[in-house]
Amino acid sequence: MTWAEPSSKKDKLRLYPLGGLGEIGLNMTVLECRDKIVIIDCGVMFPDSDMLGVDLVIPDPAPLLDRLERIEAVVLTHGHEDHIGALPFILPLIENPPVYGSSFTLALVQEKLNEHQIEADLRPVEAGDRVELGPFGFEFIQVAHSIPEGFALKISTPLGVVVHSGDFKVDYGLPPEEATDLSGLARIGEEKVLLLMADSTNVEREGSTLPEETVSRSFEQIFRENKGRILVACFASNIRRVREVVELAGRFGRKVAFTGKSLVTNVRIARELGLLFIPEDQEVTFTQLKDLPKRQICVISTGSQGEPLAALTRIARGEHKQIEVEEGDVVVLSSRVIPGHERAITQVINNLCRRGADVLYEGMAAVHSSGHAYQDELKLLLRLIKPRYYLPVHGEIRHLIHNGRLAVKMGLPEERVLRIENGDVVVFDGRGAGVADRVESGRIIVDGKGVGDVGDVVLRDRRHLSSDGVVFVLLVVDHTSGEIISGPEVVSRGFVFEEEQGGLLEEAKELVSQVMDELKEPDWAEAQNLIRRALRRHFNRALERRPMVLPMILPM
Repeated sequence: MTWAEPSSKKDKLRLYPLGGLGEIGLNMTVLECRDKIVIIDCGVMFPDSDMLGVDLVIPDPAPLLDRLERIEAVVLTHGHEDHIGALPFILPLIENPPVYGSSFTLALVQEKLNEHQIEADLRPVEAGDRVELGPFGFEFIQVAHSIPEGFALKISTPLGVVVHSGDFKVDYGLPPEEATDLSGLARIGEEKVLLLMADSTNVEREGSTLPEETVSRSFEQIFRENKGRILVACFASNIRRVREVVELAGRFGRKVAFTGKSLVTNVRIARELGLLFIPEDQEVTFTQLKDLPKRQICVISTGSQGEPLAALTRIARGEHKQIEVEEGDVVVLSSRVIPGHERAITQVINNLCRRGADVLYEGMAAVHSSGHAYQDELKLLLRLIKPRYYLPVHGEIRHLIHNGRLAVKMGLPEERVLRIENGDVVVFDGRGAGVADRVESGRIIVDGKGVGDVGDVVLRDRRHLSSDGVVFVLLVVDHTSGEIISGPEVVSRGFVFEEEQGGLLEEAKELVSQVMDELKEPDWAEAQNLIRRALRRHFNRALERRPMVLPMILPM
């Protein structure tokens, strides 16, 4: 068997991830050949628990900023946030190249761009379409996932065929318009594939994903056996689950109401694109729900991950304006637990149980099927594609390592499994492949309307404030003599209960006065440093706490 030779011995294919290798989310991969660049996906990562106050994290596009004229397009595999969420922030930085994706994916993108008042060149494609982008030929292959219209990508290059799995699973029970196109993948595998990039998210799970048919039977049982209100929380993008719940509600005589901004938006888009049908007399408002008996009510909600402001979280806390959980209600969390959200989800479940609800979730009932391939599905993909090289993507370090080991067990030589991290540049040429370089890779923090203005120092200060609090010192001094005119005033927040520790703060005032008395010349910056050090030592000796001390000296 011979592999495709480059059309020119000078041809090289460069591949480097700017996110998605070493973390869950932040997916963004760059392909470069003959001075042309294509970007695959452009996603966000939700902040870690120590990123206090941060809204989103996006990939740093710095390696692209001095080569903007070479960028042909952004190609999207599907519409989840970790694959499209960074577009409103990054597209303007890379001069808005064309963006290719499915109709549903681009409709979600358009909603995001509208919020940011950004115009973009969005170009919808369907499964089976082929697009020429410089030296690259992209063909879009239908794959099953937990969102409509997901794609794997066949990428023809001068060095050979590259396959990107996207996020996928194999479920033989799905209808043809939703199932992974295994025959299409097998056809590609006959073309001597140079590289397979494969999703690693669920590589630690043996066997195959739970069939959707099993989940459907479980939901049917829930609707048949329960006479109280039914509330289903799922990802806003899981239109299949929404459609299934709507159909079951209709069969069992229930009306449906939706709560959660993202869910309401996605349902509207899915209906406009013909992906979801809801009879006019079945959807009702929350005002209308009040007049219905409990056995006729079904609510579909966001918040399956315990997000602080999501609908289900507010319902669980008793803070939702229109829904109050009561004894006899059944709440179904139809989603997997995203790593890092365990505590928040547990809190939501406990709050719901405290209010009398019967809560069902993954591990307790068959109410969710993952959209990411398990080991047997990854093995099938390897057998169909038969790649020369294998690159695990989309996952934390342990996922990438386990995915590589799986490929070796399937017979791929160890040296053909590429183990790289964000910023590593893999170069393919006529001799083979290897890591030949590194580009700058990093993360940009989005906090409110600020993009990139929160860095490590700010995060460190926030962590400091959250753990030990802050002490403010205010005094007014004579600008020539340095003599104190007013103060010092010492006020704390998040440090001590002042009514109980008033003596400690009085001692702090005396220390400040002492520092000012000993000051030899009116150097206010030096005075602030001396006050800061003196009070830190004082509080550490007294309470073994290290609050942030902020002296403010006002010369008059």
